[in-house]
Amino acid sequence: MALLDDETLMAQVQSGRVEMLALLFERHHVKLYNFFLRLTQDRSLSEDLVQETFLRILKYCDSYRREARFTTWMYQVAGNLHLDHLRKRMPLVSLEDVHEARLAKAADQGSDMAAQEEQDLLKRAMTMLAPRHREVILLSRFHGMKYAHIADIIGCSVPSVKVMVHRSVAELRRICTELSGGPT
Repeated sequence: MALLDDETLMAQVQSGRVEMLALLFERHHVKLYNFFLRLTQDRSLSEDLVQETFLRILKYCDSYRREARFTTWMYQVAGNLHLDHLRKRMPLVSLEDVHEARLAKAADQGSDMAAQEEQDLLKRAMTMLAPRHREVILLSRFHGMKYAHIADIIGCSVPSVKVMVHRSVAELRRICTELSGGPT
């Protein structure tokens, strides 16, 4: 049996063959987990968000249009889920509290390796970016997606994505400089 592409599998899910969603899950759950892990820095939450993404894919499968790539639609669902999660959490936890907790945790571990410190600095800086800016950096730099694919995911033009990525990287650079005690 030849491997079916994602779009064909999703069409089968839409037609009632929900067991085909398991194949889509197997193909994409690791990438989706890594996407959420970089957004949230929380393994357990990332696992939950992957599961919830596939539940939403099943729930809203009728809204999928086969003309679009499945992965584009999947990341749209995932991005919306992440934003929903942030909206629910915002009143409960401030970004400052999260940032301070991560700083305390890093201090307790006492890592003195320069590479680890740089990685920690980048992670902290990423948490301080606006969610949409964090998302475009993750999709473009960590997942290696082309700007056209990102434009489809977030629903804007390719030139807008280019500008957003440029501004997001500049903002990330500014935050890293600020956190490391450099000139602003």
